[in-house]
Amino acid sequence: MMPPKLILAPIDFSDSSRKALDVATDMASRLAASLLLVHIVPAIPDFPEGISIFKEGEYDSELHKTASKQLSELAATLENKNLNVRTEVGTANDVGMELVRIAEHDNVDMIVIATHGMSGWRRIAYGSVAQKVVEQAACPVLILREKATHHAVDSKGQPSASRAAAGG
Repeated sequence: MMPPKLILAPIDFSDSSRKALDVATDMASRLAASLLLVHIVPAIPDFPEGISIFKEGEYDSELHKTASKQLSELAATLENKNLNVRTEVGTANDVGMELVRIAEHDNVDMIVIATHGMSGWRRIAYGSVAQKVVEQAACPVLILREKATHHAVDSKGQPSASRAAAGG
């Protein structure tokens, strides 16, 4: 395998995706590769209270504008580190498949993606974007795994009452 020339870094602006971006940035720097920062806006977003369906277009537009601005700011920071960075905002209900589509369209050589560590019913309900990308992408995928469970502890290092009662 040749060193990657274009690395796709999906970002949803969560801590885990920012950590994955740090890894992708380091790889791109070491390998003289370009970065493609991608954020996917849900095609049918959960509207905040107070937004009517009649304002759906404005809301969608605002989500895209906000994502584009955040990606541009990230790209500018990375470009200051002498990296070649592009950004793209996609729209889809199936985030994993949209990432795969973008990767294929842009001839991406590698994808660096974080998991959010969901398990149980949350994973069934939300699916695994990272798993879908691994299964469908034509290029290598580096998965950075977030711990699947986080146990709350009290000041004495014991499981908190609410976690203990829930079996955590």
